[in-house]
Amino acid sequence: MEYFAIIIGAIFVNNVVLAQFLGICPFLGVSSKVETSMGMGAAVTFVMALSSIVVWLIQEYILAPLGIEYMQTIVFILVIAALVQMVEIVLKKVSPSLYQALGIFLPLITTNCAVLGVAILMIQKEYSLLEGLLYSVSTALGFALALVIFAGLRERLEFEEVPKAFEGVPIALITASLLAMAFMGFSGLV
Repeated sequence: MEYFAIIIGAIFVNNVVLAQFLGICPFLGVSSKVETSMGMGAAVTFVMALSSIVVWLIQEYILAPLGIEYMQTIVFILVIAALVQMVEIVLKKVSPSLYQALGIFLPLITTNCAVLGVAILMIQKEYSLLEGLLYSVSTALGFALALVIFAGLRERLEFEEVPKAFEGVPIALITASLLAMAFMGFSGLV
């Protein structure tokens, strides 16, 4: 039951973008097309899953035993940066079109506060390796879900008549806020 609560909590109740407001830059930047947002969601999921394992192992076997937990943020950023570079190289080779579509937002995963925030939260919540991995993957899936839903809404908005003053970024921000309020309805679940 505890694992179920972690999954539901990370995806819906404490959605990293819509409830904790982490990762807003890629959320607004990449979410203009569903295809691109699915690719970004997959890349973030991969990076979060791998970084959660590596970060947990480093915290448990290096930082904590040596009493240098204060180095946590710097070490976590370095781990995430290395993993993002690996994803970038693989995407460039495997799917050049997705690599081009993600553009500047792929290297920005390194500085995506959602990825770093999840790594730090996982350690602060004192999750085991399995719980931390489950939390990270669930959070990444919640991120991807929010990205895909928002991209679908933005694609749909392109065909709607919007008052001139609200075209572009203003209607995107209004839509994002309404989506966040809709996700707040899940807060009574866990």
